[in-house]
Amino acid sequence: MDMVEIRSVGVIGAGQMGSGIAHVCALGGYDVLLHDVSPERIEAGLAHIDQALSRQVSRGLIDAAAKDAALARIKPAAELQAVGGSDLAIEAATENEEVKKSIFRALSPHLGPDTLLASNTSSISITRLASATDRPERFIGLHFMNPVPRMNLVEIIRGIATGAETYETAVNFARSLGKTTANAEDFPAFIVNRVLVPMINEAIYTLYEGVGTVEAIDTAMKLGANHPMGPLELGDFIGLDTVLSIMNVLYDGLADSKYRPCPLLVKYVEAGWLGRKAGRGFYDYRGETPVPTR
Repeated sequence: MDMVEIRSVGVIGAGQMGSGIAHVCALGGYDVLLHDVSPERIEAGLAHIDQALSRQVSRGLIDAAAKDAALARIKPAAELQAVGGSDLAIEAATENEEVKKSIFRALSPHLGPDTLLASNTSSISITRLASATDRPERFIGLHFMNPVPRMNLVEIIRGIATGAETYETAVNFARSLGKTTANAEDFPAFIVNRVLVPMINEAIYTLYEGVGTVEAIDTAMKLGANHPMGPLELGDFIGLDTVLSIMNVLYDGLADSKYRPCPLLVKYVEAGWLGRKAGRGFYDYRGETPVPTR
């Protein structure tokens, strides 16, 4: 395998993570194609990037010229096959293995011979995702943290077939965006979410068992452990559906009862109370100030 020079990046998924990845890639000087199954979500993603870049300008982190140049580098891609011409295609769809595999299967016939593939999955096996493609040696996990423009870490996860050149290219690419990389083995939820999401699940159990209220639990962890955000507030920020998906990956993949999703988490997801993006989770966000829902 030859080393590939990354000049263009295709991002599949224009939600919170996908738009954030497109944002940092464009600021890093890469040409970006942003795709989603919904044209409305592409437009919403572009609007979100515009707003996020404007905030960076207002804080003095970048100047107006850098914002304009970044926006000019991002183009909407209505059709998935358009992404296949990129040097690197990054999937940032919902945290569902079959959805991700179906994207890679649909994309494979349209890829250039040297195109590298990456998934932004936060928990799912890179080896299994790579098996759904025609190039497992050119497949890697690039797990950006949320919110992407502000968080400095990218977890790099190699599947069993990932080539050394793919790994080196991925590390250099992430570092070119100003990110710090951490290598993680291809185990369920990798490093960050293996530690973080069970903590959120345990906080939900603490609420479920009546040990503390939403407010008490979040205050205790912010002031008692010096966390910038309480675990229930953080769960709402991540999305409770994503928290549940990661807990299910851990529970199924490691077969250990300590990873059993809290029944209260399941109930909130069943109710559609997914956190900030839905207007309600462990807090109700529909008013001026978030109010605990329990």
